[in-house]
Amino acid sequence: MGKKLVIVESPTKVKSIGKYLGSDYIVSSSKGHIRDLSTKGKYGFGVDIEDNFKPDYKTIKGKKAVIDELKKEVKKVDKVYLATDLDREGEAIAWHLYDVLGLNDDNYSRVVFNEITKNTIIEAIKKDGKIDKNLVNSQETRRILDRIIGFRLSKLIQSKTDGSSAGRVQSVALKLIVDKEREIEAFIPEEYWTISAEFDGFKADLFNYKHKKIEIKNEKEANDILDKLSKAFEIEKVDKKEKNKSSRPPFTTSTLQQAAANKLRFSSRKTMSVAQKLYEGIDLDSETAGLITYMRTDSIRLSNEFIASAYKFIETKYGKEYTGAVKKSKKTENVQDAHEAIRPTDINRTPESIKKYLSADEYKLYRMIYYRALASIMAPAKVLGTTIILNNNDYQFKATGQIITFDGYLKVFKDYEDTKDTTLPPFDQYKSNVIVSNEINKCQHFTEPPARYTEAKLIKEMDELGIGRPSTYATIIDNIKKRGYVSLTDRKFVPTEIGFEVTDKLQEFFSNLINVEYTAGMESDLDKIAEGKEVWYEVLKDFYKDFEPLVKEAFDKMPKKEAEKTGEDCPECGHPLVIRKGRYGAFTACSNFPECKYIKQEPKEIKEICDCPNCDGKIVEKTTRRGKLFYGCNNYPKCKTAYWDKPLGEKCPKCGEMLVIKNDTVKCTKCDYVKD
Repeated sequence: MGKKLVIVESPTKVKSIGKYLGSDYIVSSSKGHIRDLSTKGKYGFGVDIEDNFKPDYKTIKGKKAVIDELKKEVKKVDKVYLATDLDREGEAIAWHLYDVLGLNDDNYSRVVFNEITKNTIIEAIKKDGKIDKNLVNSQETRRILDRIIGFRLSKLIQSKTDGSSAGRVQSVALKLIVDKEREIEAFIPEEYWTISAEFDGFKADLFNYKHKKIEIKNEKEANDILDKLSKAFEIEKVDKKEKNKSSRPPFTTSTLQQAAANKLRFSSRKTMSVAQKLYEGIDLDSETAGLITYMRTDSIRLSNEFIASAYKFIETKYGKEYTGAVKKSKKTENVQDAHEAIRPTDINRTPESIKKYLSADEYKLYRMIYYRALASIMAPAKVLGTTIILNNNDYQFKATGQIITFDGYLKVFKDYEDTKDTTLPPFDQYKSNVIVSNEINKCQHFTEPPARYTEAKLIKEMDELGIGRPSTYATIIDNIKKRGYVSLTDRKFVPTEIGFEVTDKLQEFFSNLINVEYTAGMESDLDKIAEGKEVWYEVLKDFYKDFEPLVKEAFDKMPKKEAEKTGEDCPECGHPLVIRKGRYGAFTACSNFPECKYIKQEPKEIKEICDCPNCDGKIVEKTTRRGKLFYGCNNYPKCKTAYWDKPLGEKCPKCGEMLVIKNDTVKCTKCDYVKD
């Protein structure tokens, strides 16, 4: 055979994969998706509803050149390997490439790999197959669903409320936050009291009376109990028990995002971005290597090869007694679970050994992934727990302590857990069965309302409820923040007035669709499509016949929110001026629109940057019609001097053109000069 072409999604993979495969292979990138649904047809869905939701595709803006280049390369080779990512989205991209590049079953293969290492890439080429059309159908169904719901509900929300968008999963995630806030608002604190006894080296808390649970509701009850207590306590029982503390499974997409939020304070967007870099490859001394396996997975499975190498590593470094059992999944296996968990590609590549090649964020995330995977197959820690029960006039007090007798997996994972020794005194030191307290205290408390969602807790909730895919959580959370539906207080989500309004309106008309159960059920249907157990367009038909009548009813019956009056009258017709929403933000206009089209022109603050190098004018901040910032001369159109990057007002020492600043780098607009 002659040359072969391998097409991957990300251009950063090209270099390392090209090295692994050698000169017989050309490696190119599609740079992600190349096509998307058009905006043709009914409501701009880009599908023909009457013809079984047949999609109409268009080339994504800027991708024509990529496609043209790939077509040229296809002509030079005998075979094409479509090596897009191994999830449903990757399968769909592979199918689009197959279709656009005019491939056929004789001249292409589909290959997948969950890590970018030499052996894995070579083995993937040997085990080539074909595109799984069921996975493609599942992904395309998701895309069409999101398009229909997003377009219809966003249009509705924009026309009837101050909101700007709605979505299949986005609106359910927002509802979780709003429902939680309403729980907090409705919460009525209840008073309760606790009583504790202080001893040398430890504290014991009252928990029982005559061996039955006791609740103290007010100070009078607390004082009544205190009156019955003496400082002498009888040691009723000392119980020592050794327990195993097991490690957690290796990371999935969801648990990685949760742990990174809790331990590293990373947003889900940042976590996935850093993980992508670790997966695609980091430049080391002698090679470019992918450091972790694919980071979009629901599975906790580890490959036999990794387990064998990790066991050997553990035995050599820590001892055979530190090896443990492999974690088994409690979830029902599905298509997404066919992948591996997120793990290091090479257990011998310790975080410490490659720290110098990583950024601070890359090191933090890689270290956590590495040690979580390693800890998952290490022996449990052994903890000796001690519980002492003290009796004082039929009131039982309890004190607990624990000592780690064998560190097990904590040998490598203690930095990420809160397990600590809490020691109690050896009670055999007391000659009698009585111990005397230093003091007995009462303390008032009030029950706390439910806690608001942090990003980690929201992701955990969505994952457990089965709404959305973990790989989309970052986008969903970004959307509800960008739309102004939530704000962050102490890293917790608080719904805004608009968030409440949008949720309430959607629940008024779409409560049977915008809810956890329906959304989770739709995820189940998408899984069935992926497994070939459901026909994709039949799922869409069933959905649409319920959805569209509800939308039409909402457009008809949902009252439009009155525009906010400014307190001024229109200078042209005398009607009140109101604040309206436009494509580029809020503006003030006449309430008598469309009869009166008056729009108030707000005076703009002109921010001068520097002198114009080509006339006597000033370079000032400006925006394009689409709101993009640029810098241009205030003598326009006489002087057309303009820059996309902020000018410094200094000239280049090499060519005399303007110096600008971009990404903290000062450079020339014309030549290759870069200022140190």
